[in-house]
Amino acid sequence: MAANEVTEAHWVARITAIAKDEDKSAFAEVFRHFAPRVKAFLIKSGADESLAEECMQDVMATLWQKAHMYDAARASVATWIFTIARNRKIDLIRKNARPEPEDLPWGPEEQPDQADVLALQQDSARLTDAIRQLPEKQRRLIERAYFGDLTHSEIAAETGLPLGTIKSRIRLALERLRHSMS
Repeated sequence: MAANEVTEAHWVARITAIAKDEDKSAFAEVFRHFAPRVKAFLIKSGADESLAEECMQDVMATLWQKAHMYDAARASVATWIFTIARNRKIDLIRKNARPEPEDLPWGPEEQPDQADVLALQQDSARLTDAIRQLPEKQRRLIERAYFGDLTHSEIAAETGLPLGTIKSRIRLALERLRHSMS
């Protein structure tokens, strides 16, 4: 099949074969087609060569392990794969940005100023109250994203809501919280 003849239905069938039958030839075909595109996407989005390679390998391994989670009604195969790639890149950048234990300061910390402690406690109480006042749908998403440490894609997969809806509700909730805290 020529590259320009490959349809979305073909890729959906390949992902389905991977999910249902652990079809290695289907995976090899998906890998050959998408791996270089994912790597190029990551490099164009600012990743260096080694990060892009590591991330691409992780994306393809994730595809193999989680092919059963793909839903053609929610996204095209390419969109699904590139969303995984984007999220993996963010995860790897965050992981690499964490300080090594030897870089962390040791020893007793200075006692914080009591006025700062009081201000922080008051801000925390105001934030807790502001979160409680959010509409239920927004509050649950904020809690999952910030207290549950889930990515937007993970929340979408968990709730079954479209990714755009997740992002919109979180954006609206954050705007309400900013307004409440100002």
